[in-house]
Amino acid sequence: MDIKLYYTGPMQVNTYLCADPNTKKAFIVDPGGPSRYLDNYVESNGYEVEYIVLTHGHGDHICGVPYYKELFHCPLVGHRDDIYLFNDASENLSLQFTGRKIEFIPDVLVQDGDVLKVGEMELKIIHTPGHTLGGISILVDNVLFSGDTLFADSIGRTDFKGGSYPQLKNSVHTKLFCLPDDTHVLPGHMGQTTIGHEKKYNPFL
Repeated sequence: MDIKLYYTGPMQVNTYLCADPNTKKAFIVDPGGPSRYLDNYVESNGYEVEYIVLTHGHGDHICGVPYYKELFHCPLVGHRDDIYLFNDASENLSLQFTGRKIEFIPDVLVQDGDVLKVGEMELKIIHTPGHTLGGISILVDNVLFSGDTLFADSIGRTDFKGGSYPQLKNSVHTKLFCLPDDTHVLPGHMGQTTIGHEKKYNPFL
């Protein structure tokens, strides 16, 4: 896999481009805003973006959706339980982040256990509610895109609508901590970590 990290949008969200160099197929995780570096990398490598995958519906993670939807003409993927955020700017806070309303319904509504194919990669959808009702993590081989569920030595906020600390803690313990310790965790903010490290040292869990 070819994985690149870009800091996008006003909140400097971790936006990931993940590509299969053999087939030139790729997907984007959480476009917080446009990135010319991402655009140039896709073009220079001849990659075809097949999905934009949203780990949840908060405005800082979706502000780049209109731009990339128009640029790549690919389906948006999100969990059905986050429709209350995707289709309501007053809930997703996009107006506060960008000065304009961003509202949509994902083209592909996933649920726990679904698998998407991108080239030779399998994207396994793990429903990890707690930060939002429809928060998801995406497992590709030994790499986990955890959104705002699990951070390095921290976890996502649970004080927004749809958030629940007990639910988030349960999601991590039952859905993520069962993964191998050497699973690489690529979160929605801050630096990367591993499942093994978080099991030992995360003070919130």
